[in-house]
Amino acid sequence: MPRAMLDYTKTILQKVSFDAKLFAKELQKAVSRLLPSEIEELKIWLEYFILDKPELHPTLILIKE
Repeated sequence: MPRAMLDYTKTILQKVSFDAKLFAKELQKAVSRLLPSEIEELKIWLEYFILDKPELHPTLILIKE
């Protein structure tokens, strides 16, 4: 079940990536709900996902520990 939550989170983040504020809000919710190991995996995915989206780069601070 936890894997499903991580996959769901990635899907939601992809769908809201057009709006930086909404993306940040969804990312904050994800960080509060996911397990630490899932957050690490999400961080790796996120770094690759936002490479070509400079408007989303500031959201990385929400997931950095």
